[in-house]
Amino acid sequence: MSPLKIKKGSSSHSAYDLRDYHEQTIERHTLAVIVDNEAGVLARVIGLFSGRGYNIESLTVAEVDHEGHRSRITVVTAGTPSVIEQIKAQLGRIVPVHEVHDLTVEGPSVERELALFRVDGKGEKRVEALRLADIFRANVVDSSLNGFVFEITGTSEKINAFADLMRPLGLSEIARTGVAALARCAKTET
Repeated sequence: MSPLKIKKGSSSHSAYDLRDYHEQTIERHTLAVIVDNEAGVLARVIGLFSGRGYNIESLTVAEVDHEGHRSRITVVTAGTPSVIEQIKAQLGRIVPVHEVHDLTVEGPSVERELALFRVDGKGEKRVEALRLADIFRANVVDSSLNGFVFEITGTSEKINAFADLMRPLGLSEIARTGVAALARCAKTET
């Protein structure tokens, strides 16, 4: 509180708006990093994040070029714009790193995640779980008299929403792959 008992940042239309406009907001960024597919590379990338106290919200790794022995690491992280720039610069300095792309900045991108949900329930809860799965376009990949295992793909927000709805119906376990992302195709002019 200020000495005048005016709550800091109380209104954006107030003459007493005392917010610090130099304070940067936390942004979520998706980074695609092309690296040599060799032992220890992932540990070095993760070490960069953990050594500096940066958080990794999602991490996926897979080989994308078998002949060139290259892998793609997709990292979702959050920080101020200056922290994100620092992360990208430090990633670029790691020797087996060939490319660093900030998909959040470079233009439109497509992000998807795969998740498996085990939902235990009988009777009405079972029927409701199937109804919600149909709405979310989740597939039943395993079924028993006591419950289901659903497979769902989509944005992280979609998967979070599905989880929130399944919890009261008997959600007992979740397995998530993490985000896979690609830049959208360039539009051609005709």
